[in-house]
Amino acid sequence: MEVSDVSRVRPGGLEVDLQVTPGAAKPGLAGFSQWRKRLIVKVRAPPLEGQANHEVEELLEQLTGCTVRVIAGLTSRQKTVLISGDPEAICASLTKT
Repeated sequence: MEVSDVSRVRPGGLEVDLQVTPGAAKPGLAGFSQWRKRLIVKVRAPPLEGQANHEVEELLEQLTGCTVRVIAGLTSRQKTVLISGDPEAICASLTKT
């Protein structure tokens, strides 16, 4: 599975489907969920008051160098983010980690 399998090109960026694991010991990308067709992201923050959402945005911003915003799944572990920027460059930055 690749990033292109869990994402869609949108005007001005790339929309990516995520499976978030809050309360993880080590944050970062952890491969793909084949069954859910989502990129797995682990974060240290608990799923309280948007803390995990904020950490997801920060982590992906560090990896891609682009602005990231959670656009769906604010109260769910299954989220969709919009990463602003060049879709090809975003895919490449998410693939090399």
